[in-house]
Amino acid sequence: MGFWDALMGRRKPVRPDLDRLFALPSAAVTLQAGAGFAPTGLGSVCFAGVEGGAFDRIETDVRALLPGAEFSEDAYGYTWALSRHTPRELPALVNDLHAVNTLLQDGGFGPRLLCSLVGFRDQDGDGRPLALVYLYKRGTFYPFAPLPGIAAERRDNALELQTRGLLADDLPVEEDLSRWFPLWGAPGL
Repeated sequence: MGFWDALMGRRKPVRPDLDRLFALPSAAVTLQAGAGFAPTGLGSVCFAGVEGGAFDRIETDVRALLPGAEFSEDAYGYTWALSRHTPRELPALVNDLHAVNTLLQDGGFGPRLLCSLVGFRDQDGDGRPLALVYLYKRGTFYPFAPLPGIAAERRDNALELQTRGLLADDLPVEEDLSRWFPLWGAPGL
C-alpha cells in the first residue's frame, strides 16, 4: 500500500483466512441463545466454475472428500457444493466447507471462490431461515435472512442487523452493508 493509496482513502484488501470458518460453532451457540436460531446441518460453498482438466480434477477431489456432496448451478452460472449433516454436527459441516475452500484455493482457484454459507432456522417461531455467509475475498461474515413465503424476493433487514449486533464479538462481520448480497435460493438456506 503506497502513499497515494493512503491519500486517496484506499485500503489494503483483507486477505482471505479460511480458518475464520472455525468460529462458526461458537457463533452458533451465541445465535441460538440470543435469537433462537439453530443450525440446520446444511452448508454450501459457491464458486465460479471453469472449464478444463485441472478444475475437473478439483471437482473429482471434492466428490471423493465429500461423497454426499450435491453440486448445482444457479441462475447466474455459479456452482454450489452442498454438504449435509445433522444439526448437531456443525463442526463436521464447517470442516467440510473448509476442506472444499482449501481444495479450490490450493488448486489455484482461490480467485473463483465467492462465499460459503451455513443455514439456520428459527426454533422459537415459524422456522424462518437465516444464513451466515462468509465472503472469501473479504474475510468477513454477514447474515442473510430472506422472508419466507413471499413471492417477491425480500429480506428481513431487522433480523440481519440484530444478528450483526449479536455476533459482533464472535465473527468478523462485514461493515459495508452494500456487500451483504442476497443469495436467493442458495443451496443450504
